[in-house]
Amino acid sequence: MSEIALQWKGVTLAFGEAAPVLQAANLRVAAHEFLCIVGPTGCGKSTLLNLAAGLLAPSAGLIEVFGKPLAGINRRAGYLFQGDALLPWRNARENVAAGLIFHGRPRAIARAEADEWLGRVGLSAAAERYPHQLSGGMKKRVALAQMLALKPEILLMDEPFSALDVQTRSLMENELLALWSAKRRAVVFITHDLEEAIALGDRVVVMSAGPASRPVGEFVIDLPRPRDVAEIRMTPAFVDLHREIWQLLKGEVQKAYAAGVEART
Repeated sequence: MSEIALQWKGVTLAFGEAAPVLQAANLRVAAHEFLCIVGPTGCGKSTLLNLAAGLLAPSAGLIEVFGKPLAGINRRAGYLFQGDALLPWRNARENVAAGLIFHGRPRAIARAEADEWLGRVGLSAAAERYPHQLSGGMKKRVALAQMLALKPEILLMDEPFSALDVQTRSLMENELLALWSAKRRAVVFITHDLEEAIALGDRVVVMSAGPASRPVGEFVIDLPRPRDVAEIRMTPAFVDLHREIWQLLKGEVQKAYAAGVEART
């Protein structure tokens, strides 16, 4: 069995007297696995990532990173946020180099490594551009290079492509798979898009409707790699997986919707 990179063990998270966001959640990610998590809005998907990153501490249970309890920030993980987190006063090169410099790399070496990573994501010609001069897809490429340049062993990704148009999103998904395949790290990828989850992942986990959410189903995605995310969607095996997972996910979405309607009446 592959080494476990990240594990949530009986994790509960509550704020004050309110119902817990997560209740006794158990989940694990293998060292080279691409795990996708789907679930209704408000089910705690991003909370799982924030716990894994060490930005939140569980009320009960624990987080383990390569078999050791996590205390504080997870230094073995990189985090790619949904929103734009680039520094507007730095150009693309300086944004990618920033994390390396913060980790003690000499500025000249950090810039050289930044240029190398910008080349890997197809942005060598844009190294001098500032965020306001970049398209949405280009900004995501810079953010991806910024994260990967630090060579984290675990990649935490919170709906990173949700704001992109369909064509750019498909290109970014393929680019992510290509970069991941070169050196397979553990990935936890949050998405609202079930098709995206199936196209990218080795395994898809479905979260229950909140509050007190937890994983309620997991599905092995045995589609061949390498994958083209647009082409794989048209295969019978993909359609069958989508149908099977949607049966569970649909029920949880309906529960979340019904609870929302009840809360408003």
